[in-house]
Amino acid sequence: MTHSATPLPHLTGEIVLTDGGIETTLIFEFGFDLPCFAAFPLLWTDDGRAALRAYYRRHAAIAAAHGMGFVFESATWRASQDWGDRLGFAAEDIARANRDAIALLEEVRSEFPTLRSVISGCVGPRGDGYDPGMLMSASAAEAYHAPQIRALSGTAADFVTAITMTNTPEAIGVVRAAGAAGLPAVISFTVETDGRLPTGQPLGEAIEEVDAATDRAARYFMINCAHPDHFRDTLAAGGDWLRRLCGIRANASRLSHAELDEAEELDAGDPGETGRDYAELRQMLPHLLVLGGCCGTDHRHIEQVAIATAGPA
Repeated sequence: MTHSATPLPHLTGEIVLTDGGIETTLIFEFGFDLPCFAAFPLLWTDDGRAALRAYYRRHAAIAAAHGMGFVFESATWRASQDWGDRLGFAAEDIARANRDAIALLEEVRSEFPTLRSVISGCVGPRGDGYDPGMLMSASAAEAYHAPQIRALSGTAADFVTAITMTNTPEAIGVVRAAGAAGLPAVISFTVETDGRLPTGQPLGEAIEEVDAATDRAARYFMINCAHPDHFRDTLAAGGDWLRRLCGIRANASRLSHAELDEAEELDAGDPGETGRDYAELRQMLPHLLVLGGCCGTDHRHIEQVAIATAGPA
């Protein structure tokens, strides 16, 4: 196990790229069927591993070409036990998936020796990424997420990022489980078209609640799986909590979560517009340093984000 000496993204003071919408890219571009939107089973097939390597290589290459840092985010959004049960995987399979996902990122990272990079172990929600469903208590969430985070703690992962969190008790549980495992944690909330969490809670209030319950243990917060139009006004309204928000992984589409659930075709939006949106968000909040994508985005969007925020290579 070797951990990177590179500081975590929020400490660099420089823009750090990450990847786009891995699952939508694997489905709509690479042609894979991903039951339950789970990418981790691809780690165990030759074609799947080749696709994952190709996916990460081209995103890392963009960061390298623009002289920017990069966060390698593991393909483990669904690699927790409830989802493993649905897919027919035992606990030891899920633990192995988390270890294998980080090992693959180490392989790809070795191809970019001059790239400033860190590895994040991706933790997804226990339930649907759009609907909070039956809410857990923070203690139940800590117990649920602990096995995945423990598996990641024995790898080269530098931290964990909980992506598409829909509610605060689950986010609190993730932060506590990460602390118990000795890993830094990042929380990325998703918001609806009104800029609020799917529970209806305002974003700023959610961040403040997690901080209060964990003694500000999360390294920073992010927003993902929403178009900038959905949260721009929320950010513009201001608040002390904005200082804790350091990253964006926006959707290419302006569709609501309900509409995305029903969509049969990919809405990839306009990569150039994505770049312009991120540049505008950076003007509003210069401390937004971690820039990537979510549903519908791919390397074209990340390239435009790099150009718009740091100039051409």
